[in-house]
Amino acid sequence: MNLLSVSNLHVNFHIKKHELAALIDVSFTLNRGERIAIVGESGAGKSVLGFSIVNLISKPGYIHSGSIKLENKDISKMNLRQLQEIRGKRIAMIFQDPMMTLNPVLTIGDQLVETIRSHTRIAYKDAKNIAIQKLQHVQISSPETRFNQYPHELSGGMRQRVIIASVLLLNPDIIIADEPTTALDVTIQAEILQLLLSICEDNGVALVLISHDLGVVSKVAERTLVMYAGRIVEEGPTLEIINDPQHPYTQGLLNALPQMALPGQRLNQIQGSMPSLSERPSGCAFHPRCPYATEKCQQEQPSFINSGVSSVACFIVEDMLNEFADEEEAYL
Repeated sequence: MNLLSVSNLHVNFHIKKHELAALIDVSFTLNRGERIAIVGESGAGKSVLGFSIVNLISKPGYIHSGSIKLENKDISKMNLRQLQEIRGKRIAMIFQDPMMTLNPVLTIGDQLVETIRSHTRIAYKDAKNIAIQKLQHVQISSPETRFNQYPHELSGGMRQRVIIASVLLLNPDIIIADEPTTALDVTIQAEILQLLLSICEDNGVALVLISHDLGVVSKVAERTLVMYAGRIVEEGPTLEIINDPQHPYTQGLLNALPQMALPGQRLNQIQGSMPSLSERPSGCAFHPRCPYATEKCQQEQPSFINSGVSSVACFIVEDMLNEFADEEEAYL
């Protein structure tokens, strides 16, 4: 049985009597201990998907249809009391900006202890010991001192380590990390990613890493989902997607990485921009930016097809595979 199974998920926003689709027919699975990544530009729907998994979509957004099952329990149908048993204990989330997550007027220790005691009935002293152990686990120096400090007294990298420690307090099955290294410099980014990887491998924790950077994803995730305009457009093993991207959008994301340009050369970029929810084009949403788009791409939504070990929703890839199959059949 899959640990997490998202099936045909649709998330809408009801704005000024209009229904705007933020997620369209999103499906994927996550096994225990597996590390997957969700990548795409800003506006692709990555964070909405992350929030949907723990049913944290707030009005005017709502889960329109589909299911989000943790083992055999549908999170999308749970009431607030049931969700409180899931959030933190079974599924924990790391947000982009630790200063938005940590309470500036409470010490680090108070916040960690409060998290533990809100879910378990243990004494303050025992909760404090657990908190200090978790701070040590995430390689924070002098954890007893940090326990009594306030968030503003710590560096950005240290605060992000505190957030990681907080999600480990209740030993969750799944960690959702939403752009966890965005506000950090490159050196600290690498340290945080390595820390996340080690924690997941050592404790058998499943990871959903949300990122716009395929370079970051390649260091952590075993499997990658590429999102565009609320849909998954490509899915497969991370190394396969990095080395042999199928969808033109995935190819564009890879070509846009800084390391793909020669020194002194202008960086590559995908022409155009992500469409807004109210201006999503017909057919394949990527067709206005795609160098290979045909009339069919403008009119119809492609279905997923298997291409090697990956799955991709693209008419161009489908035509190439059909042409190859015809040539192979003619040769035989």
